[in-house]
Amino acid sequence: MLGVITLRDVLAHVGLIRREFGSRCVVWCLFAALSRRRTTFLEIALRLKDA
Repeated sequence: MLGVITLRDVLAHVGLIRREFGSRCVVWCLFAALSRRRTTFLEIALRLKDA
């Protein structure tokens, strides 16, 4: 288990991500998944929290 987010994961949980972390997080997750960047959801969420 790598913990890397996939497009399938993001689409399956888009409502939860938007409700708990906001639309900006959804956009960044989609961007990361579509660009096949190897990143975890936690990296994205923490980066947006600090911004």
